[in-house]
Amino acid sequence: MHPRRDERSRREFLKTLGAGAAAVVLGPQMLRAQRSARPNIVIILTDDQGYGDLGRYGATGFTTPNIDRMASEGVTFTQFTVSEAVCSASRSSLLTGCYAERIGIRGALTPSSTIGLDPEEETIASMLKKKGYATGIFGKWHLGAFPEFLPLQHGFDEYAGLPYSNDMWPVDFDGRPITDGVKTAYPPLPLMEGNAKVDEVRTLADQDKLTTFYTQRAVHFIERHKDHPFFLYVPHSMPHVPLGVSDRFRGKSAQGKYGDVIMEIDWSVGEILQAIRKNGLDDSTLVIFTSDNGPWMNFGNHAGSAGPLREGKGAMWEGGVRVPCVMRWPGRVAPGQECRKLASTIDLLPTIAAICSASLPARKIDGVNILPLLEGDPHATPRDEFLYYYDGELQAVRKGKWKLHFPHTYRSYVGVVPGKDGHPGPYASGKTGLELYDLDADPGERHDVAGDHPEVVRSLQALGAAAREDLGDTITKAKGRGVRAPGRAGKARSGPVKSLAAGSHITLVHPPSASYPGAGDATLIDGLRGSYDHTDGAWQGFEGVDLDAVIDLGEERVVTSVCAGFLENQGAWIFPPRETEIALSADGRTYTSLGTRKIDRPAFDRTPRVEEIAMRPDVPAHARYVRVTARSVGICPPWHPGAGKNAWLFADEIVVA
Repeated sequence: MHPRRDERSRREFLKTLGAGAAAVVLGPQMLRAQRSARPNIVIILTDDQGYGDLGRYGATGFTTPNIDRMASEGVTFTQFTVSEAVCSASRSSLLTGCYAERIGIRGALTPSSTIGLDPEEETIASMLKKKGYATGIFGKWHLGAFPEFLPLQHGFDEYAGLPYSNDMWPVDFDGRPITDGVKTAYPPLPLMEGNAKVDEVRTLADQDKLTTFYTQRAVHFIERHKDHPFFLYVPHSMPHVPLGVSDRFRGKSAQGKYGDVIMEIDWSVGEILQAIRKNGLDDSTLVIFTSDNGPWMNFGNHAGSAGPLREGKGAMWEGGVRVPCVMRWPGRVAPGQECRKLASTIDLLPTIAAICSASLPARKIDGVNILPLLEGDPHATPRDEFLYYYDGELQAVRKGKWKLHFPHTYRSYVGVVPGKDGHPGPYASGKTGLELYDLDADPGERHDVAGDHPEVVRSLQALGAAAREDLGDTITKAKGRGVRAPGRAGKARSGPVKSLAAGSHITLVHPPSASYPGAGDATLIDGLRGSYDHTDGAWQGFEGVDLDAVIDLGEERVVTSVCAGFLENQGAWIFPPRETEIALSADGRTYTSLGTRKIDRPAFDRTPRVEEIAMRPDVPAHARYVRVTARSVGICPPWHPGAGKNAWLFADEIVVA
């Protein structure tokens, strides 16, 4: 990798001069007062690090002296949770203070995902930028890879890193180019600088450089912004597989490569703390260290440990959502504290807002201010309830020490042999009923006590019912009133369009798939076009079959053109029609063809787009009926990663002018 060098702009230079002049005029006492009012904020986030993967939390086989020292100088949280036990959903919550379900982010977004964090959502970065903070992110983003979703559009001044997970590349677990499966559709892993790709991560040796690269950029950011407040976000790619570690730490731990990676991350934390200390910023900087979810346990010795907790990444048992968290702020937080109160990443935004005297977002958030916990208030309980959503399902709720699981199936690591040396093992499938756990007495969720506490079960069921009204639940098919849409690529295309067909009647020979019915029977004639996101409600999806549609305009009209929109997103198995014919009729029996259009895709193309297929009669035609016939490619072609499997045809508005 050869990342572009960071260059100081003239504006930054003048700002630095201004800060220097202020130091001379105001003196050190005045500057300390200003720093206290607007402290620096640093968030260090690891990827798939388990609850038991720090010395402070009982790790064995490797050491984490810098993070352990950070804990001794601050507060260690023992019941700190993420919103969902998976990458993108978890990160969206950390930055916005919302349950991921509220803001429409589920799972782990892929390179072909056409959604991302909506630019209208306020983040910690955009909130602090309004207060005059310099904002930088160095590491993994994973909240949308389209330009409109990248960090610079979410309040960050600087960004260098990967747009998504380090395993989303066309490379196999052994480092060789992958030859079959979904990952053959992935592009080379891009290294970003701002909104531009400046390099690629092509090999496992390139992965070895990531932690050092992020650390160097973070330290440089601190040094350049030491004289005015800053927000620094360092979301490491590690210890997500494939593991990468520099020569300096390879072979250093007794545990093996995973331990080596954690020790290098600990070194990185030490470098950041040293830069803060060296620049006289200790008392005016809050540093937060945590993980995005629990360990990916089917990777065996390349995965972490959930300690005494049940399950790991991908499940909403405590091993998936409870993560290590340490916070340090010598100027405000007393050393050596252990907080056993419930807290979450969704609480970081409102807490930072309170610390920095920033206004909360105008839109509803779910986090609460946990500053009293940092300050050691023994009577404070800012958070007493928590909702456990996963991929749209409300799987559990918590109030106080009680956690109630609703009946659901989940990904499990129990009863299967894990993988080894970077290769994954299989998953198991778990199933739970209505089960109640006392997390104070039983943090490992081993003993269901629902039968002993029926009144607690009823109370938590009521909490779940209220959650479903607000945020929905795909298990019970509840639609939440408080759910907001994610950002969607191609949003400028979406919305109302004038059409003679709007509000008329349509007949489909083949119904759309039950998975993608759009907004119902009238989706293709409701006067609304879609974005590039096939789940936005404006598209109807047809799996392996053609689109044959006849529109009855109700009476004979003068028709000058007909246009049908078809989505193409080959990364999601969506192809344009191989042939489309549009025809007009006055009586519904005899049709006059306006022509046909053929589309041939000879090779894989990962760019999402919409094919607008428009046809016109030679002269304005009098017609009551419009027929659109679009022939699906049927199955994915031989050159596609899904070769031989059903292809999808997605259509939105048929516009008649």
